Amino acid sequence: MSKAKEDNSFLKINRIKPATNAVFSVVMSVIAVLTVVPVVLVFIISITSSESLTYRGFSFFPLSTSFIAYNSLFKTGSQLVDSYVVTIVVTAIHTVASVLIMTMYAYVLAQQRFTARKFYTFVVFFTMLFSGGLVPSYIINVNVLHLYDTFWILVLSSMVSAFNIIVLRTFISTTIPIELFDAAQIDGASEFRIFGSIVIPLSKAGLATIGLFVLVGKWNEWFTGMLYIDTPKLVPLQTMLTRIQQQIDFIKNNSSLASSPDGMALLKNMPSEQTRMAILVLTTVPVLFAYPFFQRFFIHGMTIGSVKG
Repeated sequence: MSKAKEDNSFLKINRIKPATNAVFSVVMSVIAVLTVVPVVLVFIISITSSESLTYRGFSFFPLSTSFIAYNSLFKTGSQLVDSYVVTIVVTAIHTVASVLIMTMYAYVLAQQRFTARKFYTFVVFFTMLFSGGLVPSYIINVNVLHLYDTFWILVLSSMVSAFNIIVLRTFISTTIPIELFDAAQIDGASEFRIFGSIVIPLSKAGLATIGLFVLVGKWNEWFTGMLYIDTPKLVPLQTMLTRIQQQIDFIKNNSSLASSPDGMALLKNMPSEQTRMAILVLTTVPVLFAYPFFQRFFIHGMTIGSVKG
């Protein structure tokens, strides 16, 4: 009887009061609105006409709308489709391979029975403080690995992140009991069997979090394509859109080119502000659709350890 009273008193103390719950709901609703409003404004600006943008500026209620920015981007023909396909395929392969490799490395570092784990942890941590820089990496990728203007330079670049490895190592060591590894070893399971049957299923929350970070980072990466890719069919989406914006800015900043017939036609057909916002929409929306697939793993990760049997 006393045990039941203690449990009831514990639940009563930890129960959220209706007033507090209402305040939290209002605060979270405001935060959600503040998060969505900039996205809506960006889309509205991308379809705002030049006249409305001149007289009213950035507004949720433009005087008139125009899809000229999207029409100008879609006039690139098959280039936009090719860039989308390249970016989607590269992001998918890179995310899966990167998370798998980093998880394997983190699993090894999380094992106390691995005698050299301190050394390899230091190796990872050292790369967070010091790096070779752009020139050595360019020489290795071009002259040693011969990856210039190839599909694999997009996939293999930035494959491993030292910070993500440390996060995954901490997640594995704090989430999965060491007794589980010992029991699997006693039963004769190999390291790959332990990794595939224990680590991967029990680390879905951590893998989803790191996977989303890797996916967003790779989707937004444009510098690798700018530096290594010349073939039009291999140009990623971000690189293509960056080059378009740079062309517009270059013509606007050079009066002699802006006054030429070709320059005037380009500036007339591709308004800079609307084009910037259209580029943001085209590059952001696909990532927004990817988030719901990771959300349930985030919720699961937040509830890990909150309930004990």
